[in-house]
Amino acid sequence: MYKLNDGQEIPSFGFGTYKLNGRSGVQSIVSAINNGYTMLDTAYNYENEGAVGKAIAESGINRDQLTVTSKLPGRYYAYDDAITALQESLYRAHLNYFDLYLLHWPNPKRGMYVEAWQALIDAQKFGLVKSIGVCNFLPEHLNKLKTETGIMPSVNQIELHPYFNQESMRKFDADNDIVTMDWSPLGRASSVLQDELLIKLSKKYNKTVGQMILRWELQLKTIPIPKSASPVRQRENMDIFDFEISAEDMRQINALTKPDGRTKNQDPAVYEEF
Repeated sequence: MYKLNDGQEIPSFGFGTYKLNGRSGVQSIVSAINNGYTMLDTAYNYENEGAVGKAIAESGINRDQLTVTSKLPGRYYAYDDAITALQESLYRAHLNYFDLYLLHWPNPKRGMYVEAWQALIDAQKFGLVKSIGVCNFLPEHLNKLKTETGIMPSVNQIELHPYFNQESMRKFDADNDIVTMDWSPLGRASSVLQDELLIKLSKKYNKTVGQMILRWELQLKTIPIPKSASPVRQRENMDIFDFEISAEDMRQINALTKPDGRTKNQDPAVYEEF
């Protein structure tokens, strides 16, 4: 568990739900909950908050034992729109609150993320969310939030995998008491899973390449949120708490990072998502 800067606690490992929609999505999410995942990550733009809520209802697990995250899309960053969109997300999920609610992207060209952040600060006071944070924010965006509102996010969810290890961003987050959460922790199952070094290390530790990557992220003191529709893979992804990667092997994995390592070139300094 990680204690956030607002006093709340969240698990050190989560489950991504992107593209898990409809009945099959519900079944995959129920499987994840039954396999021991207690943190579920969704978003307004995933169009599956309803599936997540339905899976929670069908799982038989008490709501208060789960940490549910959702995210506000950029088209609703005006204050009133943000509150309404958050309420709609809760209605769709049949939940009374989200444990963690994030701004999905800074969208700096529009310059509305501070207004949206103020809406989240108030939503937390209203009891709609327990903790608030951001996704894909750079130091300049985070500093502006602090300057304008006095409140730093509790979490910054960013793209992070061996080909893009985000060392400087992780350090900034840590220095400012912000927990780093990893989206695309396996590089969207891209070429990173075929990496020669990772294959070699996986044999050394008798683990899969995916398990090596997720363990590396845990040891970076970040929170990976891998997604899988397969119950077997879900269990495999969680089977990473019985070994430790050595300091030298951590260094070797860290050395895989690339300046252009983003999977889809989504640079938050210029990328916009609504």
